[in-house]
Amino acid sequence: NTAPAPAAPADVSPDFGASRFIADTIKEHPVVMFALEWCEFCWSVRKFFRALGIEYHSVDLDSVDFQPDNRGVRIRAALKQRLGAGTIPQVFVGGESIGGCTDLFAAYRDGSLQRRLADVGVRLDGATVLDTSRLLPQWMHPRKSA
Repeated sequence: NTAPAPAAPADVSPDFGASRFIADTIKEHPVVMFALEWCEFCWSVRKFFRALGIEYHSVDLDSVDFQPDNRGVRIRAALKQRLGAGTIPQVFVGGESIGGCTDLFAAYRDGSLQRRLADVGVRLDGATVLDTSRLLPQWMHPRKSA
């Protein structure tokens, strides 16, 4: 699951500058996460990357840097147009979309993420084996009966 992006104002649409920013960012950095600072699923991905020692570039669309001219909202609209999904986070490896948090974790579990990372020269801590379900927000964990 990924957090749904808050609705963009009706008058905000993706533009060439936002699309160009996405293209340039995913070309410049091997691993990119388009995120929101307050998003629990983004926190889960950050914990995942930290646990495996994966260096990544985070574009925090709700940060102060992206507030002028609704830049963060415009980039989110361009991401939605590009991917067909408006959810956050969105992770790219080697310029290719992995998807959101649960997509990333599924790719880790089936080994495809490790292959993609190796293809772009990103090494991860191979000694660490993660139970990705434990990284998800606590409200997603099953409750123990009394």
